[in-house]
Amino acid sequence: MSIWEYANPKKFMQTSAWALPWVVGLTIALLVTGLVWGFFFTPDDYKQGATVKIIYLHVPAAMMAINAWGMMLVTSLVWIVRRHHVSALAAKAAAPVGLTFTLIALVTGALWGQPMWGTWWAWDPRLTSFLILTLFYFGYMALWAAIEDPDTAADLTSILCLVGSVFALLSRYAVLFWNQGLHQGASLSMDEKENVADVFWLPLLVCIAGFILLFVTMVLLRTRTEIRSRRLKALLARERVA
Repeated sequence: MSIWEYANPKKFMQTSAWALPWVVGLTIALLVTGLVWGFFFTPDDYKQGATVKIIYLHVPAAMMAINAWGMMLVTSLVWIVRRHHVSALAAKAAAPVGLTFTLIALVTGALWGQPMWGTWWAWDPRLTSFLILTLFYFGYMALWAAIEDPDTAADLTSILCLVGSVFALLSRYAVLFWNQGLHQGASLSMDEKENVADVFWLPLLVCIAGFILLFVTMVLLRTRTEIRSRRLKALLARERVA
């Protein structure tokens, strides 16, 4: 069995219809477990107090905002190379989901940063690149909406996605590229000195898993909607010709 079989709309619809109930159930279980565990059963930090619990929303949202663009990059490259329509529609479907995660990360980051840094915003390298990534999300969605021909829209948005990937990369590794700025290093790290304490780390991992599956759920649902919309437009066009 080849992975390219799932680029067939019929095969994708069948497989996603089977998988969605399981993914939704696991998503709900992980999110409820992680957020309840994190917000109600972990202690306050000795420096940050209860503010540290924003980590259970901010870190997963920020990770998925960047990884969503990475998924869009991969599916855009598949479209450019293989011309599979499901991959282009999956990239289109992922953009609003990724943007939502980006906005959650920006808002929670401001709420976290104000008591820690004394300001809601700073032109920190990571924050600035993350803000630019947000603008790319808006531009990507606007470009899809502005172009009537779907294949042309897929071509141009794929190119935009390639350019925006630079800022997704900078958002992820800005702290390493520039050893300055207010933003802390990674909350999850192989370095024990940088990694958060286990009491926060374990529920954070559950939250991250829940956010990953939430992203998968939303992309599957939105891709199915895009495929149905494409089919409906094709049927209406045939009726007008007839």
